[in-house]
Amino acid sequence: METAQAVEKLAALAQETRLRIFRLLVEAGPDGMNAGAIAEAVGVPAATLSFHVAQLVRAGLVSARQESRFIFYSASYASMDDLIAYLTDNCCQGGGQCLPKTAAVATTAKRRRKAA
Repeated sequence: METAQAVEKLAALAQETRLRIFRLLVEAGPDGMNAGAIAEAVGVPAATLSFHVAQLVRAGLVSARQESRFIFYSASYASMDDLIAYLTDNCCQGGGQCLPKTAAVATTAKRRRKAA
């Protein structure tokens, strides 16, 4: 990942509502959630949700799909993994001992196990 891409992703997440939306979608799993459910869970009007989701989509952190008359949004786990890898690249000079919380949750392994 290039530095400019990381900055774009971090900038998209550097706003409370967008961070809440992204975390909600990460929690929802690969199927994601429809726009109405997200708006209700986050407590924002539909127009406000659209604005924030558009920022996350432009940054590549969220994808959208149309099903019937509903739009479903889901987190891009690959993009999230790329960002985390970029942020932690060569952490502790490659020793890995400085990220106990990251190692404990083993997010990549959990997602791959669920997808299988």
